[in-house]
Amino acid sequence: MTPFNADYAGATVRPSPNHGERVGGRRPDMIILHYTGMPSGAQALSWLCNEESQVSSHYFVHEDGSVVQLVPEERRAWHAGKSSWAGETDINSCSIGIEIANPGHPGGLPEYPAVQIAAVVELCRNCGERWQVGPERVLGHSDVAPIRKVDPGENFPWEKLHLGGVGHWIDPAQISGGRFFQFGESGQPIEALQSMLSLYGYGIEITGNFCERTKGVVEAFQRHFRPQLVDGIADFSTIDTLHRLLKSLPKFN
Repeated sequence: MTPFNADYAGATVRPSPNHGERVGGRRPDMIILHYTGMPSGAQALSWLCNEESQVSSHYFVHEDGSVVQLVPEERRAWHAGKSSWAGETDINSCSIGIEIANPGHPGGLPEYPAVQIAAVVELCRNCGERWQVGPERVLGHSDVAPIRKVDPGENFPWEKLHLGGVGHWIDPAQISGGRFFQFGESGQPIEALQSMLSLYGYGIEITGNFCERTKGVVEAFQRHFRPQLVDGIADFSTIDTLHRLLKSLPKFN
């Protein structure tokens, strides 16, 4: 494991052997956030630095807010796996990966400490400014790998990141009654829903059928942008929140 100088001044360095060249000389223009999903931060950090694991990330943020850099930003860390966003299928080559120490769903979804989130905000702001990452391209692992991944989880405070100048967010519409769409349905409204999800960046085919993939993508969207209820049902709250998010994107203004 070759030593290197930290790209982020607030980080200490602990090199991981698990990295390679960014394909095609890609510059990172995304930030992908993960939770570790392991009982302790020390255990997770050790695994990310173990050649046997074949996984890594650029940064690791402990519960106390201390930041460790494992892979130089110019290198391709192995954090996203099989994933896609806005037509891009090699997310590792175009992203900065940040692992956040938290047991996640396996550990009962404990809250993220405030000091840890403050450190994540500062780190994301720094990386985002240096690499010119748009707010809508700060995403969770579950966004780029729906169904397969659920981190950083529905209790991750995306709104707090947004208030700190990181990520795309809009207050979700209140959950109420009315027409909704769910698994097994088909028709033009389902096609419109799939089109909106695809326009935002989610990897989904526009078929007009509310299939398992569509349900999983809706759950991923809810987990990030309407976390009060993650059920895979496209109710008014989900659709309205998605519509307003799309309208607020620079490319639609």
